[in-house]
Amino acid sequence: MSAVLAESAAPVHYVPARLPATTVPVAAGDGIGPEIMEATLAILRAADPALSFHHVTVGLKAYESGLMAGIGEDTWKAIEAHRVLLKGPITTPQGGGYKSVNVTLRKTLGLYANLRPCVSYHPYVRALHPRMDVVIVRENEEDTYAGIEHRQSDEVVQCLKLITRPGCERIVRYAFEYARAHGRKKVTCMTKDNIMKLTDGLFHRVFDEIAPQYPEIEANHMIIDIGTARIASRPTDFDVVVTPNLYGDILSDVAAEVAGSIGLAGSSNIGHGCAMFEAVHGSAPDIAGRDIANPSGLLLSAVMMLVHLGRAKPATDIHNAWLCTLEDGVHTADIFREGSSTRKVGTRDFARAVIERLGRRPAKMAAVAYPEREPDSLVHPDVSLPPRTPAQKALVGVDVFLNWDSPTRDPNELGAALEALAGEEFRLALITNRGVKVYPDGNPQTLRTDHWRCRFPARGERVDGQAISRLLLRIAEAGFEAVKTENLYTFDGVRGYSQAQGE
Repeated sequence: MSAVLAESAAPVHYVPARLPATTVPVAAGDGIGPEIMEATLAILRAADPALSFHHVTVGLKAYESGLMAGIGEDTWKAIEAHRVLLKGPITTPQGGGYKSVNVTLRKTLGLYANLRPCVSYHPYVRALHPRMDVVIVRENEEDTYAGIEHRQSDEVVQCLKLITRPGCERIVRYAFEYARAHGRKKVTCMTKDNIMKLTDGLFHRVFDEIAPQYPEIEANHMIIDIGTARIASRPTDFDVVVTPNLYGDILSDVAAEVAGSIGLAGSSNIGHGCAMFEAVHGSAPDIAGRDIANPSGLLLSAVMMLVHLGRAKPATDIHNAWLCTLEDGVHTADIFREGSSTRKVGTRDFARAVIERLGRRPAKMAAVAYPEREPDSLVHPDVSLPPRTPAQKALVGVDVFLNWDSPTRDPNELGAALEALAGEEFRLALITNRGVKVYPDGNPQTLRTDHWRCRFPARGERVDGQAISRLLLRIAEAGFEAVKTENLYTFDGVRGYSQAQGE
């Protein structure tokens, strides 16, 4: 810690909490990470002297040492020992197969719930909507962030979107439990199930199943595109929003900016046995080392960490001191405004200002008062699922994806060849390109690449895997390259696969 911050101390009238000693692993991160972490830890030490901090290796230093995931072995050991991590922003090198630290930590540790409060601090921080107070609950492990991608032809790559029922159940239940624990009145689910009827449709369906178990909380659903627009234009219509992974990532950034600044947004990542706390913003290498970064996002994340650890008094004291600092017009450059701010300060002086106000409560903004402990349903979520009767699953065909490139790319030429290969057990129902039907009777204006989905339903009620193997062998012997197959199933007689556009 720098000498400047080391000299800062809580004023004599402030009495820190008398709490059991505990150790928190800390990863300073990259770019502005070390500066804002230094400021945050100075405030934590002043408000909660029983805390100690164990610094671990995450980010560029780990990448440069040859760790492709960007995480040192010391980090895994510290998390295993203490079940918590306070992390600064990380820079992931471009290309070269480097993995995102954030995604690796969230998925490896099972941190399935990403909580991102987005609050307006009007009039002390300029905001598009002065009364905004929305909490985004983002599923953290599934969706396209599973990171399963393949290049299948010269022109086509794919990314798999994975949505599971257990994953949906636990994040939706967490959103309702959070709303109940914090006196929130409404939970809104946002998906794109008008297009992705199976994946997003499952998320929406689980939401509708769980919502009646919380009759005191209003529940509704919106399509994600109009929902995001409404967050930007009418955020006071929302309270708690729960979404799949990708939408939640985008939506929380939009909401944070609408509330005033993404630099003020903190977040928590909650799992069964551990939790990680981090600011929403990135590492901002362009301003690193200049003592101008706003530490507020990381500081508010640390406040969430204290609440999670059952250290309610220092969490309350720090948050209220931070609000007082905003009220007094002591602002970093990103939120400073001539005429309304009183003093522009750097990262270190902002931390000192918060420390000086420990023990005070805001005069105009609402003071916070955290409960002594989080409800067990949030700290140790019960995700046990009721017994379910497995659906009757029947194999009724196969989609075969071909990498086929002829000079004409004529789907009729391909269709005629595949009709002859279908055999007695299958029929060729259609061929699509980029999801659009091109055979039979396709539109000649449709853009066609070298990647073709060929749907072979069974001629009878069902088929077996050996029949599919024989079909694939015939296709290969005819000189076609199958790059992927997807079996077609029904579940209790309901189709478990999507129709093609134009089918």
